[in-house]
Amino acid sequence: MSAPRHPARPAHLLSLLLLVGLPLLGVGLIAEDLLEKERFQFEEPLMTWIHAHATPALTSVAVFLHHFGGPYVMVPVFLLLAAWLWQRKERHLANFTLFALAGAGILNAAMKLIFNRARPELWTRIVTEGGASFPSGHSMFAAALSTVLVLLAWHTRWRLLALTLGLAYTLLMLYSRMLLGVHYPTDVLAGALSGTAWTYGVYRLMGGRPSKLDVPLTKQEVASGPSGRSQ
Repeated sequence: MSAPRHPARPAHLLSLLLLVGLPLLGVGLIAEDLLEKERFQFEEPLMTWIHAHATPALTSVAVFLHHFGGPYVMVPVFLLLAAWLWQRKERHLANFTLFALAGAGILNAAMKLIFNRARPELWTRIVTEGGASFPSGHSMFAAALSTVLVLLAWHTRWRLLALTLGLAYTLLMLYSRMLLGVHYPTDVLAGALSGTAWTYGVYRLMGGRPSKLDVPLTKQEVASGPSGRSQ
């Protein structure tokens, strides 16, 4: 039964390198400089440029994402997604979704505690944000949610749409955090890379089973219960 999986192994190894190894390497390089109290010379000029070119519309979007991307919205979103997957008999993927949420939250809290980086103070902020700056929790949750949705849709006809929307949402979240002046560029980059690496790593550790979300459940699948999940 395992023989058909052999041809996919090189692709799996490549995906682990691209989506786990390289992101973690990037986070490690940033973290090393932070621990050594190094300054990233490009950060303040970049943030100042973003702030100077902000429009009322972009600022409104950034404020919306500030509230939407926080834990009070992200936790219910992940829980609802997991509940929907459970109802669809995709219980393995429901558990994966919950692990992605819990792990991203724990990882973000631990990293903030370790690095304890002060938030930027470049201008008067229009939103209130406390706690440490590195890494960005909003960016980490955005990347985690986008990765979950892409993985759920990867073997369905919704793959391209999920990939496009997920990438756009994550990049817009990163941009919005800098526009609001609550995070440095390296904060949002590390958050997105960590969220992606964690989520994809968990997916592979849990077996990486594809979903059947583009195919309505048949009466036989409904009746079969957990045994009807995809392999």
